Amino acid sequence: MILLQLIFFVVFSTNVLAKPHKSTFQNEKCGYQACPVAKKDKLNIHLLPHSHDDVGWLKTVDQYYYGSKPNIQQAAVQFILDSVIKELIQDENRRFIYVETSFLMKWWKEQNEEVRSQVKHLINNGQLEIINGAWSMNDEAVTHYQSIIDQFTWGLRQLNDTFGECARPKIGWQIDPFGHSREMASIFSLLGYDGLFFGRLDFQDKQKRLNEKSMEMIWRGSPNLGESSDLFTGALYNTYFAPGGFCFDILCGDEPIIDDKKSPEYNVDDRIRSFIDTCKQQASGYKTNNVLITMGSDFTYQDAHKWYKNMDKLIFYINKLQDEGLTDVNIFYSTPSCYVKALHETNETWPTKTDDFFPYGSDPHSYWTGFYTSRPTTKYFERRGNNILQVAKQIGYTEEHEALVRLREAMGVWQHHDAITGTEKQHVTSDYERILSEAIHDFDNDLRSRTSKLPPFDSIASDVLTIDCAFNISQCNHTDNSQPFWVIIYNPSSHNIDKYIRIPVNERNYDVLNLDGDLVPNQIIPLSEGVLNIPGRTSNAKYDLVFLASDITPLGYKVYFVIPSDKEKNTSFMSKRIEKETSIVENQYVRIISENNGKKITFSSKNEPLNITQEYAYYQGFLGDNHNDESRSSGAYIFRPASSAIPLEPTSAIIYEGPLVKEIHQNITSWLSSVVSIYDNRKLVEVNWIVGPIPIEDGIGKEVITKYKTDLKTHGVFYTDSNGRELIRRDRNHRETWDLDLKEPVAGNYYPVTSRIVLTENQNNSRVTVFTDRAQGGSSLVDGEVELMIHRRLLHDDAFGVGEALNEAGVGQNGLVVRGTHYILSGINSKTSPTLVAEERKIAAQNILSPLLLVAGPTRASYSPESNIEDILKKLRENYEYEGLIQHPLPDNIQILTLEPWKDKSLLLRLEHILEINEDPILSQQTCINIENLLTYFKITEIKETTLGANQWIEDNVRLQWKSSFSKDASQKEINIQNNNLDNFYKCLGNNSRYEIVLNPMQIRTFILHIRSRNE
Repeated sequence: MILLQLIFFVVFSTNVLAKPHKSTFQNEKCGYQACPVAKKDKLNIHLLPHSHDDVGWLKTVDQYYYGSKPNIQQAAVQFILDSVIKELIQDENRRFIYVETSFLMKWWKEQNEEVRSQVKHLINNGQLEIINGAWSMNDEAVTHYQSIIDQFTWGLRQLNDTFGECARPKIGWQIDPFGHSREMASIFSLLGYDGLFFGRLDFQDKQKRLNEKSMEMIWRGSPNLGESSDLFTGALYNTYFAPGGFCFDILCGDEPIIDDKKSPEYNVDDRIRSFIDTCKQQASGYKTNNVLITMGSDFTYQDAHKWYKNMDKLIFYINKLQDEGLTDVNIFYSTPSCYVKALHETNETWPTKTDDFFPYGSDPHSYWTGFYTSRPTTKYFERRGNNILQVAKQIGYTEEHEALVRLREAMGVWQHHDAITGTEKQHVTSDYERILSEAIHDFDNDLRSRTSKLPPFDSIASDVLTIDCAFNISQCNHTDNSQPFWVIIYNPSSHNIDKYIRIPVNERNYDVLNLDGDLVPNQIIPLSEGVLNIPGRTSNAKYDLVFLASDITPLGYKVYFVIPSDKEKNTSFMSKRIEKETSIVENQYVRIISENNGKKITFSSKNEPLNITQEYAYYQGFLGDNHNDESRSSGAYIFRPASSAIPLEPTSAIIYEGPLVKEIHQNITSWLSSVVSIYDNRKLVEVNWIVGPIPIEDGIGKEVITKYKTDLKTHGVFYTDSNGRELIRRDRNHRETWDLDLKEPVAGNYYPVTSRIVLTENQNNSRVTVFTDRAQGGSSLVDGEVELMIHRRLLHDDAFGVGEALNEAGVGQNGLVVRGTHYILSGINSKTSPTLVAEERKIAAQNILSPLLLVAGPTRASYSPESNIEDILKKLRENYEYEGLIQHPLPDNIQILTLEPWKDKSLLLRLEHILEINEDPILSQQTCINIENLLTYFKITEIKETTLGANQWIEDNVRLQWKSSFSKDASQKEINIQNNNLDNFYKCLGNNSRYEIVLNPMQIRTFILHIRSRNE
């Protein structure tokens, strides 16, 4: 079984979930039990010491940790943790929260046993509270939910294994991301959290909420999951900074509190009065007599003594006034958990939220929608990294294997809100790329080393299973030298797939053979001029070899042998070049019309008269001095066009036809080209674009877009995905919770598109979906049109901190070249059979878990032109099994989101229902599966459910319940919808019901599986 022979596991001594750590300290209590008691008749000031420590931004991860490059920024995380721990030990009333598990664990490894014991004590008595708990504080706009869940799982596991139950976070702390997604709220609820705090919301939204005292709310993370996804959510008054004048840090210039009455510098009375006034002003925007005052900022507390000495004085003197009856203010050290507990005890009824917090505008001309597209190559690289990580977790690593751990942690860093966003300095981008590249390289080397020792590859192949091929630029050393090679296609998804494979080769005929020795039809098609001219591409290949890899089993793979051939064969086709004024290319489902020598291309589904035309254009980036709102420049964060979109007209086109793929190669400008492809028996239209270097000789930055135009009557409505999962409705020039006054009509209507953007026309159920291969910004600025930004190059900073223009050099320092793909699906949505929407869900799922293509060259000893190919294939067949890791097919609406080695000879399994309520008459139903015999090579001996983060048993999770303004009738309606198939539910439960898993639409369930080999 080759790859699957590697499959899993060794026995570890740790328990599946962490055991409580024994402590020599007495009377320890953590969590809500450790909270100070708020006073009902006072204004309770919850003083919150914290430090916001970016996992890379202006400096690299290691530069931030160690404190190097102080000329860039005075920031050293190791000293923050050193300093804070010393101060907390001095006084048990002091509190501190910490967020970034990646930094915490790096610091922890350097500590001696005495310090470790002290830290565990501080956690166990509630002084040091771990908040959020993920490996990094992830962005919420351009991250995919699978990667978010992964990095939370890894961070929470490290906390659980190291510190035990008292380190389990109860509160989300997303204080710096640039807008907030509904799916993130849903994830926090599934993690079992009681609340979430964030710092950034639109300036108009914030003012309205302050006026209405609705800064705190119950946010429904999923209309499909209903009340179970409700999450208490608070927007912080001051983002996350200390109140003005009260930053007691070496990085700040504020005055300390001086209480020596003999000193001419004495200032207690004035400082205390000012602080009370500041807190009361903040409290006026909130509902209860509790107010959360954040005392910290970016990389503060490198000298924690300065902070705590001044905060001690604030507490002492304010509470002294309270004791004397001179103020109604009560102040104490607190944490987000203790603040949430105090709010819960007020028994308030809270306002509600059902949409999200995108786009984020910090002023009338600063919409943070540019970062949805910034650094498009790194956004693609992250997507590929996730793909490889899922494969690594599936194909046979132990849970602590170094290569797997490194991949997990690299991907966790990449989710950070100044990593995948593209809002970091260029040298930090390079370091992020290094971290992930080295992790992938380690995985590749390890996989190659282990697999090369397995028969039959130990004798028939060299450089086994390398993923070094740069298929994104059509380059692979193993395939472009006219030598035979193996192609191994691994399917990490939960369902059988057919996949068209493209391999860069030289111009000649090839035979493609499957393991049965059958010739697989293939086609040779020229690479476009744009691909051949990509800077840094060194390949000799000028063609792609195309063939269909069919029926690849879930979590399984197929092997093909490709041999250069000098013989003419019916199974190998050169593509036919066509140059006409007007041409039509089509397959069974799609028709493409090329007019005016390719200057206009229209494609449509054959089953309805809906035409889609595409064009490219660019916005000129606004260039200002950033001295005020109106002079804000377009930059890494901010999208601010200085003009309407300027069209780019195609200059010429070439059409290639063949039996497997038909393509139109368009030349648009000297720096922009496009290839439109349709494959035999496929509904998708594939649009491959190459952009760059974007010209800047005219001194103007440019933001390049593509538009897909239809005649659908959409009435200003379109849909985008939320972190790749549920669709969320967007209404042009409208916000659900406030009356929008929009000064930037383009940027203010842009939204993050992680996986797809959708147009619909309800009258005839026509539907057009554009899938992306990475996160991008998008909109529908005109009815019936989709607009996606694919690249941006700007010449000025936007003055929000990064301090550099978004002007990536690329290879040769001439500007970045980007190659990417959109997939277009159009048609009529059926109401009586599996729908177009269901097909969308399947495509989106397979795009994020796309097949991993591995290539190997044969050894000289195993192959020569005189070799008997059948003998080679027979030898391979004898050691190969066609089964994947999944023994029985899963229902079409269920997928495995996670399958990875866990602890104590166990597996972590996440199952997911991928349809929303009412999306499909068949597949949107509650679904039951039996997982007893799910895995091909293992028998499940025990199954136990956990929360989403796999750090708490589901029965132990009891979340705080909140009163809200959600209609009871509406809630009951949702419950009825979710349970509309109870008869099937009960029918599902058979004699072995402990292995029966029931999933409602959009539900994710997480399990620990104990297993043994089926041969035992």
